[in-house]
Amino acid sequence: MRQHRRTLRLLGPLLLVAMTASVTGAAPAPPSPPTPLDRVVPAPASVTPGGSPYRITRGTHIRVDAAREARGVGEYLGKILRPSTGYPLPVTTRGTGGIRLRLAEGPFGAEGYRLDSGRSGLTITAARPAGLFHGVQTLRQLLPAAVEKDTVQPGPWLVAGGTVEDSPRYGWRGAMLDVSRHFFTVEQVKRYIDQLALYKINKLHLHLSDDQGWRIAIDSWPRLATYGGSTEVGGGPGGFYTKADYREIVRYASSRYLEVVPEIDMPGHTNAALASYADLNCDGVAPPLYTGTEVGFSSLCVGKEVTYDFVDDVIREIAALTPGAYLHIGGDEAHSTSHEDYVKFMDRVQPIVAQYGKTVVGWHQLTGARPAKGALAQYWGLDGTGAEEKARVVKAAQSGTGLILSPADRVYLDMKYTKETPLGLSWAGYVEVKRSYDWDPGAYLPGVPGGAVKGVEAPMWSETLENSAHVEFMAFPRLPGVAELGWSPAASHDWERYKGRLAAQAERWDALGMEWYRSPQVPWPAAGGR
Repeated sequence: MRQHRRTLRLLGPLLLVAMTASVTGAAPAPPSPPTPLDRVVPAPASVTPGGSPYRITRGTHIRVDAAREARGVGEYLGKILRPSTGYPLPVTTRGTGGIRLRLAEGPFGAEGYRLDSGRSGLTITAARPAGLFHGVQTLRQLLPAAVEKDTVQPGPWLVAGGTVEDSPRYGWRGAMLDVSRHFFTVEQVKRYIDQLALYKINKLHLHLSDDQGWRIAIDSWPRLATYGGSTEVGGGPGGFYTKADYREIVRYASSRYLEVVPEIDMPGHTNAALASYADLNCDGVAPPLYTGTEVGFSSLCVGKEVTYDFVDDVIREIAALTPGAYLHIGGDEAHSTSHEDYVKFMDRVQPIVAQYGKTVVGWHQLTGARPAKGALAQYWGLDGTGAEEKARVVKAAQSGTGLILSPADRVYLDMKYTKETPLGLSWAGYVEVKRSYDWDPGAYLPGVPGGAVKGVEAPMWSETLENSAHVEFMAFPRLPGVAELGWSPAASHDWERYKGRLAAQAERWDALGMEWYRSPQVPWPAAGGR
């Protein structure tokens, strides 16, 4: 009798569905076809569709090589897939079929991968763990957007059949987050890291100091953080990262294959440091803390030897916390420093960076001094920047200085989309989605040797941004386009095709609980965005 009741309970919903269909004449909706292999952002280098799709089921295993890094990528994939599918998806080094993450030598480079999908299984192959991780991001976008939700969804979980072969155009695909104008917590930074990783960004540039706040603990100069970090734009409480906090950001970014590039801006943008230590001022008088947004009024005292003791201590401590190769020394808008003093300062500071095992990165004003051998200059000028300034950057590139391209009227994510945008600034103009995408880093500065362009970076300054929702609204939908400029072959660049692929991302952003801007330039689905 108990078994009979159980059978009735199981049959009840099925009978109801059948009765409803007979009354309405409607058949159950067929499952949606799998996402085409070329429907992802950034656009893959090569796509060959064909064959039956692969289906993730309750019996699917995630098979990995014995390497610890490969297992880490497998566990990451499992954590994404389990909540929405409801499947156990164990990570194992044994068995056949399922999803396989495979490390093998091949024409992949440090970050490339191949994804093969068919009825019997799905394999991502790469020479390095970073390639496996980027392949997993492609796999995510090939699954329905509901895979990003944290509750069980109905599926089915199909991946189109065929092969994707992919590797990046540039080795530097960055995003900068300004945590100085407004402070962002470790958890907020982690949230942004996860969003960056989805689009294969591989550098997180943290702007850790400015006039309005110093955000990293320095043991040898403790007031930098405790006093210089005690405020922010508008007079809020500010904040700073302990060394443990910073290590956690670095660790988390590394687990998503992003390298943290710390920036200590100098000799200008230094009021928080000057307010913390009077000796850093030429007159020995500490200015008050600053909560405004004007720039160019502050400068370290170039002629004082204590300035270089300070710089040495700060760089030494941050370099020791940072496993990545780069340390950014700023150098922009030093309007209160004479040209002669600026050159003298950079001549003293760049060797300190090298002494502690790091490569110098600076804003492109560094090219007005003497860039160190191997240094990178980050160009943030406009399309209309003066010929003399552009020529100086081009000449430096021709002499061996590498360039990271961040033109402000193209990829500054804090620029307003339109006059009506409630957040952001407009000094570089209004930057809609098409404008942020529709340019070629390889041809942007005529005369720059092709090999001198190391990549692109999308800065997010935070004068008007106070929380993750603000950051997301300004980053999406522009950030994925910058990521595509950095990753995809130049030949794939086409706004008309891109905007359709971008529109398909909206459902994923909604599933992830993100804020985003519903640009009228993009054919979005019916719902979502603001």
